[in-house]
Amino acid sequence: MGSRTSPISRSITIRRAVARDAKRLTRLVRGSGAYEGKYAAAVAGYRVGPDYIEAHRAFVAVGADEHGGRVLGFYSLVLAPPELDLLFVADEAQGRGIGRLLVAHMQSEARAAGIDRVKVVSHLPAEDFYRRAGAVRIGTAFANPPAVPWDRPEFEFRIPSE
Repeated sequence: MGSRTSPISRSITIRRAVARDAKRLTRLVRGSGAYEGKYAAAVAGYRVGPDYIEAHRAFVAVGADEHGGRVLGFYSLVLAPPELDLLFVADEAQGRGIGRLLVAHMQSEARAAGIDRVKVVSHLPAEDFYRRAGAVRIGTAFANPPAVPWDRPEFEFRIPSE
């Protein structure tokens, strides 16, 4: 991803998540504005632990121009079966292209692993983002109360070979 020339990519580094990122990633998930109101219960007790980070391909977007290398977003790619399990961008960092950088990085990781399709079950407020990022709707994940009491759109990223 270092070969991109857009201004945002020069100020953002994407690196593999490490155990010490766990608390920051958990705070990012639980504090997401996309999960306010009726959606709050879905992430209230959610935890991104060191064990999760170790078991999955989790990557963080870090702001290079900000002190302390603040985590601006992250994603997690599960290889079997291929799924984008998590993708979050900090509320204050949205609209800066970080989500698109994370998706492009995920596609590169999937391609390197020999994967040609990656499924994502979208949170309803993120549906438009996934469409704009190139995902194709393939179905619906039906409600699973009490954990998730609403239907969610299922998308697929098709990973072109290079």
